[in-house]
Amino acid sequence: MPYFDAASTAPPHPVARQALLAALDEGWADPARLHRSGRQARMLLDAARETVAEALGARADEIVFTASGTQAVQLGILGALRGNRRRGAHLVHSAVEHSAVLHTAERWEADGGSTTAVPVDRHGRVDAAEFAAALRPDTALAVLQSANHEVGTLQPVAETAALGGDVPLLVDAAQSAGRLPAPDGWSVLTASAHKWGGPAGVGVLAVRKGVRYVSPLPADDRENGRVPGYVNVPAIVAAAASLRAVRAEAEAENARLHALVERIRHRVPQLIPSVEVVGHPELRLPHLVTFSCLYVDGEVLLGELDRAGFAVNSGSSCTSSTLTPSHVLAAMGVLTEGNVRVSLPPGTAAADVERFLDVLPGLVAEIRAPLGLDLPAPAGPTTDALVLDTLGKRCPLPIIELAKRIPEIAPGGRIAVLSDDEAARHDIPAWCEMCGHTYAGETPATEYGADCGTAYLVVKGEA
Repeated sequence: MPYFDAASTAPPHPVARQALLAALDEGWADPARLHRSGRQARMLLDAARETVAEALGARADEIVFTASGTQAVQLGILGALRGNRRRGAHLVHSAVEHSAVLHTAERWEADGGSTTAVPVDRHGRVDAAEFAAALRPDTALAVLQSANHEVGTLQPVAETAALGGDVPLLVDAAQSAGRLPAPDGWSVLTASAHKWGGPAGVGVLAVRKGVRYVSPLPADDRENGRVPGYVNVPAIVAAAASLRAVRAEAEAENARLHALVERIRHRVPQLIPSVEVVGHPELRLPHLVTFSCLYVDGEVLLGELDRAGFAVNSGSSCTSSTLTPSHVLAAMGVLTEGNVRVSLPPGTAAADVERFLDVLPGLVAEIRAPLGLDLPAPAGPTTDALVLDTLGKRCPLPIIELAKRIPEIAPGGRIAVLSDDEAARHDIPAWCEMCGHTYAGETPATEYGADCGTAYLVVKGEA
């Protein structure tokens, strides 16, 4: 079964397996002890730290290991904020950061701090000057990911750092570490081993010498006082060994995967109508592509692909029990429904990509078939205004109903879509952008006789 979900977690690298088994035999003891077994474990831990530091462009004494990438982000943000509390209590981050950043920012606000989320363009990329303009005299920390986890867009980290003056910059490098060199300009950097083919349960937190940092957790003697608890030496050794191996292979493998992703990016819109490929077309990770299929429930499509033998993921709200639209796609202003994220692991065969392209159009067509979207436009006169009641229906159903009924509207006419699904606030403007219509804003649905919800106003474009 082709596994196309490396952005969630990469398959274990063969070197990681070998190193883990060897370290279980040689590095199982407590590295803080002075006996021979402890010293052996300590040597392995120190060597792993050196390896990770070299790969990330850091010093060994700047590296500590955490239990996950999420923990590294949380400790990095809170520790840097505490260390720089004399500057103030203001935190700046992009609107498309990982949820680990957003949840930590929420916690910081709940504890009395303040935050600013910097918007992104339609490709999911911040403007470095706009990001720098959000910094204030009381800004204690800025946070910017190296690359986006949902659409693969690379962020202008070095440029942003250069414009940010002496404000510390935390870079979440979870998606790029191993695949790409660490960007310049970071003060704090975080990464996660399972993203590059190491074992799960190993995160990396790097803090530059001279950067003020105070651990938000109780004091502990291990990992430079920043991460309490016993360290998993065998897993850390395996993480370091796989990182070194992945970096050695990266140049050749990135070029190969980039070509396969380019194939997907160009062929999917040719094979399937009403599809938008999202993310930056050039400034992006080499192995990841996300596209949105109009009039398709993302969870249904993922299930059909799974039955066809393909493991992919989605940024769609349909994959979440909360029915909350993807904050990344919403911030970009693109469709939050019917999304497929393909992220190719090292070693992906070109034949598997071709089979994916063969299978996908038929699955999308089957899902769309019962919706009646291929029916001809209604005969007879058109109208200049229409109210479409989709209250109680979840996206993509309001979009589907809109697509069915808009042929009844004359060019320049207006249709009001009544909806109580929050996803419609993002998806209807995105649909208008894709289909050549004008989104005219929103107003309370009570103005159209409804008891609740919002009326989203669409002006039909010229044919």
